[in-house]
Amino acid sequence: MNLTRWGLRLPGRQRRPAARAATAATDPSPVPAARGRAGGSSAKDGGAPTVPATNGTAVPVANGALPAPSPAPGLDTETVHELLGRVPAPVAVVQGPDHRVTYVNEAYAEVFGARPTGAPAREALTELVDLGLLPLMDQVRNSGTPRTLKTRRVPGPGRDGFYTFTCTPVEMTPLPLATAPVGDASTVPEAPPTSPVGARAAARAGTRLSARGRSGRGRTGAGRGRSRSTGVLVFAADVTDQVVSAERLRESESRQRAAAVTLQRSLLPRELEQPDDLRVAAVYQPGGTDAAVGGDWYDVITLGAGRTALVIGDVMGRGVRAAAVMGQLRTAVRAYARLDLPPHEVLQFLDELASEIDPQQIATCLYAVHDPHEDTIVYASAGHIPIVIRHPDGRVERAEEPTGPPLGTGGWLHTSGTLDFPPGSAAVLCTDGLVERRDADIEDGLNTLQDALAGSVDDPRVVCDRMLRAMGITEHHDDDVAVLVLIRPERPPAESGLARGAVLDLHGGTEAAARARAFADGVLASWRFPDDLREAGVLAASELVANSLVHGRAPMRLRLRRTDRRLIVEVTDGDEHLPRLRRAREADEHGRGISVIASLAADWGARRLPEGGKSVWAEFVIEQPSEG
Repeated sequence: MNLTRWGLRLPGRQRRPAARAATAATDPSPVPAARGRAGGSSAKDGGAPTVPATNGTAVPVANGALPAPSPAPGLDTETVHELLGRVPAPVAVVQGPDHRVTYVNEAYAEVFGARPTGAPAREALTELVDLGLLPLMDQVRNSGTPRTLKTRRVPGPGRDGFYTFTCTPVEMTPLPLATAPVGDASTVPEAPPTSPVGARAAARAGTRLSARGRSGRGRTGAGRGRSRSTGVLVFAADVTDQVVSAERLRESESRQRAAAVTLQRSLLPRELEQPDDLRVAAVYQPGGTDAAVGGDWYDVITLGAGRTALVIGDVMGRGVRAAAVMGQLRTAVRAYARLDLPPHEVLQFLDELASEIDPQQIATCLYAVHDPHEDTIVYASAGHIPIVIRHPDGRVERAEEPTGPPLGTGGWLHTSGTLDFPPGSAAVLCTDGLVERRDADIEDGLNTLQDALAGSVDDPRVVCDRMLRAMGITEHHDDDVAVLVLIRPERPPAESGLARGAVLDLHGGTEAAARARAFADGVLASWRFPDDLREAGVLAASELVANSLVHGRAPMRLRLRRTDRRLIVEVTDGDEHLPRLRRAREADEHGRGISVIASLAADWGARRLPEGGKSVWAEFVIEQPSEG
């Protein structure tokens, strides 16, 4: 077997200039071998003509004939086995339609084991078969275009590795032995050996490689006249560290997102308060796995006397920081709501607080108060998505005004608006994640929301699900979504009017207290309350009216209201000074009325009225009949 050397020519237009430069560096009198031009000394010098060799020595000319031109030198004239043997990444070279193994380097043998040459890749390189690389090698050989197979798992003894495989087309040309005499038959290479090879064993294969494209570039004059075959060079880049780092990064981001979601869910109400005259449901859905959690929140707060506060907001930003700011704002809203302030005053306080919490964070918020006795919703908005109302006749509209800038901007006086909300109405409060899309106008989302609300509204949970489906919200949505739905059910005619409430205008002096007691006793008796509840209600009405006669001024009014679970006794007057619970001294003639109310009632409170004056109320729980 004649053993030949390997040469490598890289693709590109600089192949021949690079070869000439390499020759010039080793020989002061370079001769382009591809063109067969002679150089060095000639017969005129009296000596045997010589031709410079690629190693810088002169080769004598036999019988006046020039030797066969040596092939153009490869990259730095290094042989393939010397070059690829130094590559720390696995490399394999195959040729022919069945991809017979021509060469594998030591790095390949260390990863996959020694491989025999001359055998088809389907038999010798079974690891490439398992990785699905053979069809890709066929494409590369037929098209002449390099192709890449990214991030494939390779089993290993200690741990699995990950490699990216690049297949490059090459043309393979047999080379004559550098030391063989010209015209010797031994220059014809034999078939490659079939024994397992590493880098040193593969050095004995006799083929020159050159990169090939569709146009056949890479062919040199040195290769003309000799047979060529098409092969594929397989290069495996170890990307295990990158894959492990990316996996650790994904795990870290997943833990951070889980912590933010847990924090946000812990700050949201576990169970919504259910007012007597409303049916309420809410849903919160964090963004998909590729999106960090936001600062959406909602809340339902019973204010007493049948009134309910509804809040929804959105902190701009992502992650734990946004969730923490959201938690602080939600806590502040509940505190301000307990003061029973008008919606615009609540937002005014929140605006100042948001600037103090974090000047870099901006939040939107909508605060609304439902009063079933007035059949209204009074609201104020700080840059938030408007309320969408469905009226009993099926007509749907949204509140356009008033809307102020987001919280944290400062320098704005918020105002309140009023919406009619009679029995049979429904309302939807949501964050921008429900209606806003990057590729569409927000008006399109609001119109779709209105269309979805036009259907039946029997169950608020069903309405929440319908909103999500109508807006195309899935678990892969790129933004947080919060939806709060409230429905005011209609009551039968027998349960309306005097069956639910009664009002008495108070005129005159101290005799008004006696009239109030008689009025309360008659109304509560008609409602068929138990004796103990009726007596407590009459006493509360008497004390509240007496307190109003002493500390208030006209006009005064007594209102009795009942819900499914509560009896409400309320007295209004024209004075704005709110009563306070205090301990009366033994010598005090006044100051005990509110203490009596606090001891009798399940809850009590006082608030200023928008039109002026105040309201003082007390609630009593109606015991429900036991089942069975």
